[in-house]
Amino acid sequence: MKAHPTPGRPPAPGPAAPPDPAGRLDQARAAVPVGAWDWDIRTGRLLWDTAMHRLVGTSPDTFDERIETWRTLIHPEDLPVVLAQADEALREGGAYHVRHRVRRPDGTVVVVEVQGLVRCTDGEPAHMVGRLWRTDASLAVDAAAHALRHMSDGFLAVDAQWRILYANALAEQLLGTAEPVVGRSLWDFDAARDSRLQEHCRRVVEEQTAAGLDLQHPDGRWFHLRLIPTPDGLTLYLADITERRQREQERAAARQAAAQRARLIAELTAALSEALTSGDVAAAAAEHVMPLFGATGFVIWALEGERSQPVGAVGYPRAFVDHVTAHPRPATSDPLALGMRDRIPRFISSPAEMRARYPHATEIAALGGKQAWAFLPLLVSGRLSGICIVSFDEPRDLDADERTLLQVLSGLIAQALERARMYDAEHSRAQALQRGLLPTALPESPAVRTAARYLPASQGLLGGDWYDVIPLSADRVALVIGDVMGHGLPEAATMGRLRTAVHTLAGLELPVEELLFRLNRIVSELGDDFYATCLYALYDPSTGVCTFADAGHPPPAVVHPDGAVHFAEKATNPPLGAAGAPFTTVDLEIPEGSLLVLYTDGLVESTGRDMDTGLAELAQALSASCKPADMAPHGAGDDAEQLERCCDTVVSALLPVQQGTQDDAALLVARTRRLGPQNMASWLLADDARSAGEARRHVEHQLAAWELDELTLTTQLLVSELVGNVVRHAQGPARLRLLRSWTLICEVSDCSLTTPQVRHARETDEGGRGLQLVAALAQRWGVRYTPDGKCIWTEQSLPAR
Repeated sequence: MKAHPTPGRPPAPGPAAPPDPAGRLDQARAAVPVGAWDWDIRTGRLLWDTAMHRLVGTSPDTFDERIETWRTLIHPEDLPVVLAQADEALREGGAYHVRHRVRRPDGTVVVVEVQGLVRCTDGEPAHMVGRLWRTDASLAVDAAAHALRHMSDGFLAVDAQWRILYANALAEQLLGTAEPVVGRSLWDFDAARDSRLQEHCRRVVEEQTAAGLDLQHPDGRWFHLRLIPTPDGLTLYLADITERRQREQERAAARQAAAQRARLIAELTAALSEALTSGDVAAAAAEHVMPLFGATGFVIWALEGERSQPVGAVGYPRAFVDHVTAHPRPATSDPLALGMRDRIPRFISSPAEMRARYPHATEIAALGGKQAWAFLPLLVSGRLSGICIVSFDEPRDLDADERTLLQVLSGLIAQALERARMYDAEHSRAQALQRGLLPTALPESPAVRTAARYLPASQGLLGGDWYDVIPLSADRVALVIGDVMGHGLPEAATMGRLRTAVHTLAGLELPVEELLFRLNRIVSELGDDFYATCLYALYDPSTGVCTFADAGHPPPAVVHPDGAVHFAEKATNPPLGAAGAPFTTVDLEIPEGSLLVLYTDGLVESTGRDMDTGLAELAQALSASCKPADMAPHGAGDDAEQLERCCDTVVSALLPVQQGTQDDAALLVARTRRLGPQNMASWLLADDARSAGEARRHVEHQLAAWELDELTLTTQLLVSELVGNVVRHAQGPARLRLLRSWTLICEVSDCSLTTPQVRHARETDEGGRGLQLVAALAQRWGVRYTPDGKCIWTEQSLPAR
C-alpha cells in the first residue's frame, strides 16, 4: 500500500545539510506512527505489531487476536461502512482503504485511516495485510478526549439508542462499575434509573432543547446535570454541587431560624402589648419565649417591696413555687436572690455548675426538676421590677447570641410587666370603688326574697351597671336596675350618684313616674355626654301588682310557677339624660310564687348576639333552671340558696367563662310574695269627731283576732293621734288599714296633700305634740302620697313568740 505522509512546514532557509535518507525516514516514522496488521481470512486470526497496539490503545497481553474483538473497537456508526469496504475488497481482490473512528478501551475516540491489500492462495483470498495510522483530526480529538477524561466534572455521551459512546473517569465512577461502560445502555446502571433523569433526557432529545436539573447520587452527593442534545444522541455534564447545596441548606436554615425568631419576637411583642394584668404578661411571655429556645420552664417573680411574689409559672410543680414563696432566702444564697440584689443576668448550664457556684441553692433547684437555667433581671428605667427564669429539662450551654436575645426579650417583658402592674393597681382601686358603690348585701323584705349578680367586663373595664332593693312602707319594695352608658371611673362615679339619688327619691315615697322624672333631671344636669338606662319597679304585696317604668332599659321578665317566661310590655321611654316628661308606667300583676327578673343589656346583648336572640336565650335559661314550682322553700335559707343557684345558672348559660364579657352585666332575681287577706283589715271612718273612737274600737277587735293584745293600747294611741290630725287639719273621710306582717303596720289615709311636720311645741301651746308622741311610740313612721291624697303610716315590732 502507498503511504500518505502528513505534510510538514517548509524548511527554514539555511545552509544545506548533507543528505541522510535513513535519518529522515526515522524522523517521519516517529512523527507519524504507522501500525501494521495481518488478517488470516481463513482462521480469523489478526496479528498486530507494537505500533498498532499503541495506536488503538490495547495491550499485546490482553488482545486475543480475534477479528471480532477488533470490530468491537470500531465505532458502531462506522462499522457498517468498514464491513462493506472489507467485503468489496475481498470480492474483487483489490485494495482496501477506509477512514473510521475507533473507541479505545480508555473511553477515548480516535479517527484512523486504514489501507490494506488482499493476498490470494490458489485463487482464493487468504490474507489481508495493511497499515493503520491516525489522522490529524484524530490527534485533536485525542487531545480533547484526554482533557475530558481527566476534567473535574463528569461527562457522558450517548447515542440515539442510549448506548454510552464515551464516559470520562468521574462519570464511570458515578455509574458505579469497574467494567468498561462504552457500548452499554445508560439505563443498565442503577445510578441512572432516576425517573426524573429519564424524563428530562427524553424530553431534551425530543425537543432538541438543553435542560438542567439537580439530582442526588445514591452516595449522598448532589450533582447538577446539564443535558445538551446532539444530532445523534445526547451529552451529559455532571458538576458536583454537594458543598454548594450544603451551604444553601445552611443559609436557608439560618434564614428560616432568623425568620422564626423574628416571627416569635413579633408575636411576643404583640401578645405583651395586649396583656392587661401581670398574669397575662407571664402567660404571654411563657407561650412565646419557651418555644424560641426549647425551654420547658418559665416563671416570673415580681418584686413587691422587700419580697418577691410569683405572678406566673409554667413547667414547675406547685410545691416548688409555694416553697420559694414561703421561704425567703439570704441575698447571697442563690441566683434568684443575687439577681434581685446586683441585677446581673446569670446563666447556669448544668446541676453540677449550680452546685459549684451556689451550693445553698442545690436543694431548691432539685425541687424545681430542671437541669439548666437563665436568671434574667427585669429592669425598667434602671429600676428592678422582678426576675424572669427560663429553664430546661436537659443541660444546656446557651451561646452568646442566645444570651443576648434572652436579655433583649427580658427588657420587653419588664416593660410589659411594669405596665401591667400599674394596671393591676389601678384596676384594683377601681374595683374597690365599684364594690363600694354597689350594695354590700341585699335587704330582707317580707314582700320579696332576692339574689343578684354583677359581672365586670372581661377586659377589666370599669362599668356603670347597678342594682338595688329598697324597702318602703306597707311592705312595699322598690326593685331598681340601671346602666350608665360608657366605661371608666366617671361612669362608675355617676352610677354611685344615681344610686344615691334613687335611694333619696324612693324614701320620699314618690310615684314611679315622678321618681324617674326627677332622676332624669339629675342626669341631664351632669352634662350632655352622660346617659343612663334605668328600670324602677314598685311591688305591692297587698295587691300583687308591680308598677314599673323604664328609661331605655330592657323589660323585666316574669317566670310563672309552671316555668313559663313572660316579658312585660315595654314602655317606650328614652334613656335618662335624653328623656322628657311624662314617663309611661306599666302595671303588671304577678301571680303568687312567681319570679321577677331584672337585668342589664350586657347580659343578653353582645357583638355576636343581638337583643332578640339574647332575650330568647334568657327565657330558655330561666324556664329550664328557675321554675318557681321547683323552688318551694323549706325555710328562708333554702329559698336564698335556690335563688343563688338560679342566678349562677343564668349567668353560666348566657356568659360562659371561656368567652368572657365585653360589657359589664347585672342580674337581679326576686321571688315575690303576697300578703294574704287574713293579714289585712281596712275601714272607712266617719268624717267627724267620732272617727277617733271608732278607729280605737276597730283596732281593739282586730288585734284581739290576731292575738296581738299586747299592742292594743299603743296602737290605739297612735290611731287616735293620726285620726285626730285628719279631723283637725286635713280633709276626710279618713280610712284606717292594719297590716300584719313582720311588723304591725297602721295606716291612716285622707284626701289632703298637706304634709304633717314634727315641731317643738311651746309650754303654753295646747297642741302640737301629737307627731312627737307618734315618733316615740312607733318603730318607724312616715308619709306617702296616693292618687287621692296622702297616707300616714307607722310600724311596730311584733311581740316575740
